[in-house]
Amino acid sequence: MNTQFNFCMPAEILSGKDTVKNSENIFSSLGKKCLIVTGKSSAEKCGALADVTFALKKAEIEYFVFNKITENPLTRTCCEGGKIAREFGADFVIGIGGGSPLDSAKAICVYAANSHIVNDGIYTEEIKNPPLPLVLIGTTAGTGSEVSGVSVLTRENGRKQSVSGKNYYAKYVLADPKYTYSLPASSTVSTALDAFAHAVESYFSKKHDFLSRKFSCLAVGETVPFLSKFTNPDFTLTEKERDTLYFASLYAGFALNRGGTCFPHGMGYALTEDYGVPHGMACAVFIPAFLKEAKKGDAEGFAEIIKACGISENELWRLLNTLCKADITIPIEKIEEYRVRWATLKNFKNSPTDFNADDGASLVYNLFGE
Repeated sequence: MNTQFNFCMPAEILSGKDTVKNSENIFSSLGKKCLIVTGKSSAEKCGALADVTFALKKAEIEYFVFNKITENPLTRTCCEGGKIAREFGADFVIGIGGGSPLDSAKAICVYAANSHIVNDGIYTEEIKNPPLPLVLIGTTAGTGSEVSGVSVLTRENGRKQSVSGKNYYAKYVLADPKYTYSLPASSTVSTALDAFAHAVESYFSKKHDFLSRKFSCLAVGETVPFLSKFTNPDFTLTEKERDTLYFASLYAGFALNRGGTCFPHGMGYALTEDYGVPHGMACAVFIPAFLKEAKKGDAEGFAEIIKACGISENELWRLLNTLCKADITIPIEKIEEYRVRWATLKNFKNSPTDFNADDGASLVYNLFGE
């Protein structure tokens, strides 16, 4: 057994009940002014924003709420957030939400400290100054963005693209699963499938190592028991079950941080951009095909993943084929555009077999072709 691994997790992670509400000392250690980055209303509805502002007021920290983040956040919106942070004189940033606000907060910290970087320049310009310190608070159980050094943004041409590296980690992660308790059923399913995709893609990626695979197996083992529940549209989850799903998404994030994603995520971006399929589901529809490829390329690893799932291979196929669906139709002309676009997609190169753009186009045609 090859037990070699590399592990980088510069964020300090604090978890537990009311962790956010009792974090005034952490906030006060970062400065006297704070920019809060959120979506339009989710941070308020789940109670996270109230807990943050309670702690900030207790620490006598001035704050400004930037709540313009939408799904698939735009580089120009994040650039605007960086400008506001500079003008406000923010000493640090707090990101609250699912993947979009958290990824945006990472980028805003870079823009705020580097006024020469504008919009899509975040992909090409040198980061000359250290980003503002960042605190992340997750409110969904899926993206694992809290613990990764990756920010997925949408370019000015409408295409999603990630940036990553040491400049995109949080300084602190405040992990309280209670903010996921009010998550709607559809979002619960989509984000859980996103976590499952992170776990299995990173497990089979060419960049995996011993430790990342352990995190993948842990995440899969904690997530799969809920898949059968999700087949019932009227499912409900207890608070304890919500806690389990949330921490599973963090374990998947640890694995993702090392292994990265493979072709399901790269291909899933297109379904989100062009057809509005939620990110988690857009990636998950390609997971059955990915796992079949993984089985061909790494039969021993596939057997370990099935063991971690705690169910039979046939039952896993049944659940994935039931849950991983998108009701869309894609014309052949669009599929041909994808074939060209995916020819240089790095996610294919990170996949366990020689699955390529031609194979991806064929898969999309079989699943969604007119």
